[in-house]
Amino acid sequence: MKAQLDKKRLVIRIAALLVILVIAALMFVIGRGHTVYFDNKAMDYNGNTYEGPYSVEVLVNGEKCAKLKDGERGMAETMGQNFSMELMIKEEKESDPKKIRVGLPLPYNMDGIIINLPALLNGLPEEAYMSEFIPVPSEEELVDEEVVTDETEGLMNFGESSEE
Repeated sequence: MKAQLDKKRLVIRIAALLVILVIAALMFVIGRGHTVYFDNKAMDYNGNTYEGPYSVEVLVNGEKCAKLKDGERGMAETMGQNFSMELMIKEEKESDPKKIRVGLPLPYNMDGIIINLPALLNGLPEEAYMSEFIPVPSEEELVDEEVVTDETEGLMNFGESSEE
């Protein structure tokens, strides 16, 4: 009887572990969040320059998330590995907008992704129009900080008086 009870416990534990693993795998694919940045900036690729249109309006899930003039950047937050957007493109100031739908797979290894719209619209390969966003520290963050080592420890006075 005890052996049968132990066998039943083992089966239940293995089943629970498998359920947890399946949920974890699903959350990895479905629940992964990304910040997607859109650049409407000219780009040089293989000796050619690709200029951005006059303006691009970016709609994600039917909502306007950015209206970009030439040289500007916008962003959207998204979940999952597939990203779709609609672009309303005006080549010139007085021209009628042209609507384009774009669907892209997003890389698993990037949280912040930059999509260069002129490169994307001109049919360049993924490595040309998609890159990882790496934040640049502000000047305030770059201010030299004093490092305390064994040699400098005790030499710094943090407002404390050392009266003996």
